[in-house]
Parts: sequence; C-alpha cells; structure tokens
Amino acid sequence: MSAVAQGEAGKPDPDPLPPIRIAVLTPLAVGTSAVVCTILIHAFAVIAAVNVVRRERRLGRAGSSFWIDLGIVAAAVSCALAAHLVEITLWALLFMMCGEFSAFGNAFDHSAVSYTTLGNDNVIMSPSWRLLGALEAANGALMFGVSTAMIFTVVQRLVQTRYVDLRE
Repeated sequence: MSAVAQGEAGKPDPDPLPPIRIAVLTPLAVGTSAVVCTILIHAFAVIAAVNVVRRERRLGRAGSSFWIDLGIVAAAVSCALAAHLVEITLWALLFMMCGEFSAFGNAFDHSAVSYTTLGNDNVIMSPSWRLLGALEAANGALMFGVSTAMIFTVVQRLVQTRYVDLRE
C-alpha cells in the first residue's frame, strides 16, 4: 500500500491522520489509583446513607410520614451527590498533577464532562494522558450505578417500613 491512506472504494483519503502513540501503562496505573480512591469515597457515602436510614428506623421516624421519608431520601441523594462532586474534584486535581490543565476550573469542567460520560470535543488531552478520560468515564458510570442502587435500596426500605402489606 502506498503512503497515501486509502478511503472508500480505493480512492485516496484526502486527509489521512498520522498515527498517534497513545500511552497506556502509566495512565492505567495512575487512573487505577484514582479509581480505588473513588471507590473508597463512595463507600463512605453509602455507609453514611445506611447510617441515616438505620438511625431513623431505630428512632421510629422512618416510614412515619411522607415528609420524614422525603428528608431521608434527600439525605441519601445528598450523600451520593457529595461523593460524586468529591470524585470529580479528585480527577480534576489528578489532571492538573499530570500537567494537562493549569487552571482548576478548566480541569474540573473537563473532569465533570468525562465523569458523567457526557463527552466533550472542546478539550483533547495529550496522548500521554488521554486514556485517563476514558477511565474516568468508566469510573463515573460505575459510581452512578452504585448511587442508583443505594438510593433504590433506601426507598425500598422506607416503603417496606411504611406499608405493612409490602413486607416480605
């Protein structure tokens, strides 16, 4: 094959991109450490939410009124949101430590877009650290799954506490 890349039907591609060497091992190692940290952060959020529900059940308030149950669910959602914001901040600081951003606001914005899997073509990190964006997206998707499971469980426990006919 010639030096010109071939497009559809064997026609020369008018804008061939040169191959980019993407780093793998270093970003994987660094990203894995960030993932471990986010798992720990999220574990604390889950424990906090569980303790709120346990305390409210022990005091006999869980399931006693709509407003108290709403407060318990709001507390669980707040724990999850706080964990996500701390995790986004952790990734943003990591991006800054890797030299990808000099301003925290830009790093936080990029981190939030990656963590939520929204995706953003405005900022492309250097080939040395580009893999971190994909790792953060996978991490964010998993942590949102954990949050969803936690909130679902809180609501399920409140429903079972409030409505005797729904208990197993």
